Amino acid sequence: MKNALKLAGVAAAMAMSGSAIAGSADGKIQVKVMGTLVAPDGKIKSIELDNIGLPAGTQTKADDNFVPTIAAEYFFTPNISVETICCVTQHDVTGTGPLDGAGLVSDANIIPATLTAKYHLDTGSGFKPYIGAGPTYFIFIDEKAGATAQTLGATRQKMNDKVGFALQAGFDLPVNDKGLGLSVDAKRYFVTTTAHWYAGQTEVLRTRHKIDPWVVSAGLAYRF
Repeated sequence: MKNALKLAGVAAAMAMSGSAIAGSADGKIQVKVMGTLVAPDGKIKSIELDNIGLPAGTQTKADDNFVPTIAAEYFFTPNISVETICCVTQHDVTGTGPLDGAGLVSDANIIPATLTAKYHLDTGSGFKPYIGAGPTYFIFIDEKAGATAQTLGATRQKMNDKVGFALQAGFDLPVNDKGLGLSVDAKRYFVTTTAHWYAGQTEVLRTRHKIDPWVVSAGLAYRF
């Protein structure tokens, strides 16, 4: 959160500084600094291998996270743009049902590399709603077996990197004619990945999971 506030302060200072790049409400490039809630699903879709004896009816849930996000957008026309985002979000996966609260995956860092094409509606005013869609590639980094998974015999854990799809909607609202504005954005991702647990070098558990996070952001935008 501190990092998000620092980035927001830098963006605001640049936007209002006379020495910064001249901003414009009709500029080709827009940069956003936002706070983002990442709320994944994490449910098991199927169990493909189970040599550690998961109790019948075991399910899983990934926890939410709040992270700073930077977005960069290029406008081909006043109505059509492309946007990419940069962030890293960290999640734990715990059991539900018979293993309620059990730690299965710890500190899974995800880079959701995403590119969306956006269409901005013309409202005849400064308020600019948009919709968008595009591909995403989830990169998993440094995930570990959770405490309960380790007691069940799994000493190492790995999530597969995966291609998915994202839908997007939101709005931009200028606060002056120098390019500074507010932005609210919501994305729904559709990504399924495979999780692997190992005892030494031997795979002992393999499950497929529906990640499908909601990603909701709000913050400052600067267009130039």
